[in-house]
Amino acid sequence: MKAFRCGDVVPGCGRAFRGTEEEILGEVAAHATHDHGLVEIPAELVAQVRRSLVDA
Repeated sequence: MKAFRCGDVVPGCGRAFRGTEEEILGEVAAHATHDHGLVEIPAELVAQVRRSLVDA
């Protein structure tokens, strides 16, 4: 089980996610599209999210 806080990558965002790495990546992609207006998810953003994952 992992956890990720969006604010660790996007200052000011309070969303948090928990689950497997794959579950979190999917939820974060949907969140980035819906709440942050990203049309495409850059590879560097995915890398930042992976680096920010912590054990939950």
